[in-house]
Amino acid sequence: MKKGKNYRAAAAKVEEGRIYECSEAIDLVKEAAFAKFDETVECAVKLNIKKSHSVRDTVSLPHQFTAEKKILVFAKGDKAKEALEAGAAYVGDDDLVAKIKDGWLDFDICVATPDMMREVGKLGPVLGRRGLMPNPKTRTVTMDIKGALAELKQGRVEYRADKTGVVHLAVGKVSMDASSIKENVDIFLGDLKKKRPSDVKGDFVKSVALSSTMGPGVKIVVKE
Repeated sequence: MKKGKNYRAAAAKVEEGRIYECSEAIDLVKEAAFAKFDETVECAVKLNIKKSHSVRDTVSLPHQFTAEKKILVFAKGDKAKEALEAGAAYVGDDDLVAKIKDGWLDFDICVATPDMMREVGKLGPVLGRRGLMPNPKTRTVTMDIKGALAELKQGRVEYRADKTGVVHLAVGKVSMDASSIKENVDIFLGDLKKKRPSDVKGDFVKSVALSSTMGPGVKIVVKE
């Protein structure tokens, strides 16, 4: 597909074949952004993993850049009260399950206590397809509702490797200070490298690139 002139002009600023230091790459991504909106800065990491490997977790980025998300909590009794006090947008049990079955989806994140998962599991076809199903691996199935909501409100986000072994994560906005974006990138990459499967041979991280929503990718130096 032919690229537009704005993209071609932006891509011309990236030296072909060069791998940049992270700070240089961020400056270049910001400089090359051309959209009329505040573009998101995304980090794409190609991993050396097999199809059988599952690389998935959450990470708390120190610098937030998105609007506060609506958190729904499936809980009963004291845990429901804890969720309300912790600032959940919606709290309930069977009533919320029924509401979602009827098509309601006005929320961004789901958290559940373990005792609720039998009922919540019935929503798999709806929540799973949208990446909203609570999961112990991402600490969204927990008895520590207060702690989970605090982390989510502070910027905890989920990441996972896709079928091609690539992990994509938004790490900032073009309008942010370069130092803030870099810190988010460093935290993300540091956390991701800890997920190296024990049977991986050679480098775990094959390549890393930064880009804005509309802009070209800029490869950065990988430090194992």
